Amino acid sequence: MKAVIIDDELKSRKLIQVLIEENCSEIMEIFQASDLESGVAIIKEHQPDIVFLDIEMPKHSGLQILEFFNPNEVAFQIIFITAYNDYALQAFKLAAVDYLLKPIDKSEFIQAVQKAKTLLESEKVNQKLEDLKKAFQQLSLNKMALEIPKGIMFVSHDDILFFEADGMYTKVYLKGNESQLICKPLKHFADQLETKTIFYKPHRSYLINMKYLKELSKNDGVYLIMENNKSIPLAKEKREEFMKLIHEVF
Repeated sequence: MKAVIIDDELKSRKLIQVLIEENCSEIMEIFQASDLESGVAIIKEHQPDIVFLDIEMPKHSGLQILEFFNPNEVAFQIIFITAYNDYALQAFKLAAVDYLLKPIDKSEFIQAVQKAKTLLESEKVNQKLEDLKKAFQQLSLNKMALEIPKGIMFVSHDDILFFEADGMYTKVYLKGNESQLICKPLKHFADQLETKTIFYKPHRSYLINMKYLKELSKNDGVYLIMENNKSIPLAKEKREEFMKLIHEVF
């Protein structure tokens, strides 16, 4: 972990550094600044985890720190340290981890650092979960999760020939003459693939991947023949729509 101490008093900066070195072994790097502008420059360069910040300083108050950052740049925890308790409410409005009064109490200092560490770890976990969520969202652009009895299959849309309703279940036909019975109704998949125009619902019991459509047969009704030779009925109310699409595209 890294820390930055921003305080206009050299004696105060040295005291905080000693407290860190003697009680916070997880903080490996410590930087110092005597004014807010210099401290902000150090923060932007070194990306610390914790900022120990005095409030009463010449030119700029420590309470102005967030004015120097965009919201997405604030990845550090702030512990305000001051000789005046009048600033407590303002400090906490800035989402400070803690507010320590001078002279600094050692146990309160350690508790404040521990609180900051806990918050940092929580944020890192949340960020990892968010990154993982984004990765899964990217994966879902080309794949879907099929919950099978032994776990979950991640199947490419291109590997799905069609879906067939089976009561409250759905049978999924895949390339290579493989099929899986999934404990979800057909509507679940129809809703999930609604934006994937390659999938078409010719009948209330079927959802097909048009990529694997081989033939339209008018032998004893109208059927769509898939590449695995499975015949899928084309519902009467769908025939005009389907034929219009065929004539417009091909």
